[in-house]
Amino acid sequence: MNKKWWKECVVYQIYPISFKDSNGDGIGDLQGIISKLDYIKDLGIDVVWLCPIYQSPNHDNGYDISNYEAIMHQFGSMEDFDELLKKAHARGIKIVMDLVMNHTSDEHPWFIESRSSVDNPKRDYYIWRKGKNGHPPNNWESYFSGSVWEYDKTSDEYYMHLYSKHQPDLNWDNDQVFNEIHDMVRWWLDKGIDGFRFDAIAHIVKAQGLPDAPDPHHLPYVRAYTMFSNLEKVHTLLQHLYETVLYNYDIMTVGETSGLGPEQALNYIGDKRHELNMVFQFEHMQLDSAAGGTGKWEQTSWNLLDLKNVMSKWQTVLHGKGWNANYLCNHDQPRSVSRFGNDGKYRKESAKMLATFLLTLEGTPYIFQGEEIGMTNPRFPSIDDYRDIETLNHYRQSRRNGVTNEKIMNSIWKKSRDNSRTPMQWNDSYQAGFTTGTPWIKVNPNYPEVNVKKALQDPDSVLNYYKKLITLRKQHEVFVYGEYQLLHPLNPDLYVYTRTLQKDQLLIVLNFFDRTPVFDMPKELAECTAELLLSNYEVKEITLDSVSLRPFEARIYRLTKTHEK
Repeated sequence: MNKKWWKECVVYQIYPISFKDSNGDGIGDLQGIISKLDYIKDLGIDVVWLCPIYQSPNHDNGYDISNYEAIMHQFGSMEDFDELLKKAHARGIKIVMDLVMNHTSDEHPWFIESRSSVDNPKRDYYIWRKGKNGHPPNNWESYFSGSVWEYDKTSDEYYMHLYSKHQPDLNWDNDQVFNEIHDMVRWWLDKGIDGFRFDAIAHIVKAQGLPDAPDPHHLPYVRAYTMFSNLEKVHTLLQHLYETVLYNYDIMTVGETSGLGPEQALNYIGDKRHELNMVFQFEHMQLDSAAGGTGKWEQTSWNLLDLKNVMSKWQTVLHGKGWNANYLCNHDQPRSVSRFGNDGKYRKESAKMLATFLLTLEGTPYIFQGEEIGMTNPRFPSIDDYRDIETLNHYRQSRRNGVTNEKIMNSIWKKSRDNSRTPMQWNDSYQAGFTTGTPWIKVNPNYPEVNVKKALQDPDSVLNYYKKLITLRKQHEVFVYGEYQLLHPLNPDLYVYTRTLQKDQLLIVLNFFDRTPVFDMPKELAECTAELLLSNYEVKEITLDSVSLRPFEARIYRLTKTHEK
């Protein structure tokens, strides 16, 4: 058993702009985070992952970096960051930074120089090409809609941007870029941070020769996999980064890697690969997208059997070979209780059930701010209430294509990245206690009912249930290192599995719907007695032979073989 601190930790993701505002300007900041460190510690968190706080013009909420070694003014100063790091460490909380290495801002000094002339020394820091007969160099599409190419009139060339035109892609074939990135990573590690989440890391290498994609009408979610995602040279670059920089520090690294299965993920995280500790997979996030991920905005439903198949595949393939990064929500995804649970009548019950799922899988769990109190998608009535560049582009393009406002808004209510980006709901006062001013995006209207203050006062709250789960995970190694085995694979209502570490065994029973299915103890566990460790309902049954479960019920049992008692 290869024990590591980053396997045993629980991570809390903070989206700084929406977490806590300390000065009344409507924007969350570093001093706001500092003021809530005790709350984070009390929750049981070991690691805070900070979304980008670097200097940025903020076209994509900080993922367009204009200075890697400075703090965005709206968040505070480098002195504020140093204070945050010091006070977090004093509480036993590690800090992981979100680092974008695929692209920079178009306001980064490198790009300003690069676009100044075709013979500038930094021209080759980015990917520039001549057009073809008045058209872009190839037919690749951006993740934010439209071509990946932006025409520059001054030089009569195009530069590549897989995301916004304000996010030009770096040219990792240039050794100078490679060295600059290494120096910057080392600079942050020498400040004492505890690791990185590498944004869009799978895209840093593009297909040789930049050929056209075979189907120009395909959305990038599929065709990017062969054009600019997970190409072989990515591994060469990451191994070099590890050997020359990362190896010298005891840190945690996680990569954002779309478009791969667990077998391919082992190329990044295999114990002997020397690249990353873990990666975020996207297969479960695409179960409610049309055609297996080619249509994020299409109205489709996820299926529990598919969810079990995806999660079980990752749990079993990686066991003993790599490590999972488990999440149900983040800054790019809708709220988990609105997506996989019931954010109405059974909000509390389903939020607790999903928490049980997240905290009992093998792998490091990532909790997104507000998930621990059961925050929901806001369903803002007007497109004017949204701020996300991807959402706004989708709305404009869909309207141009003749799609009705009602249909577009229905898809936004389900899938917009702004669903998870509304301000943290601290209490039932003005603006949910997030700010004394006007927030950068509206607060979810349900904040008088769903907030931290109310949750702390309610022994049966989602928040207090999370605390119990995290405590259990820290008390029993089987939660961390136990081997996963799926039971009842064809049951359409229940998700049931065991976690086994030597003689220690857990049974997890999850009802994913508002129905009342019957759970029968599998034959292979018939000789076991069961001790209930935790449930989101009051449980009176002594036996597990045949149990009628309530809507969104979750149970964790410790099993003991009868002859071992």
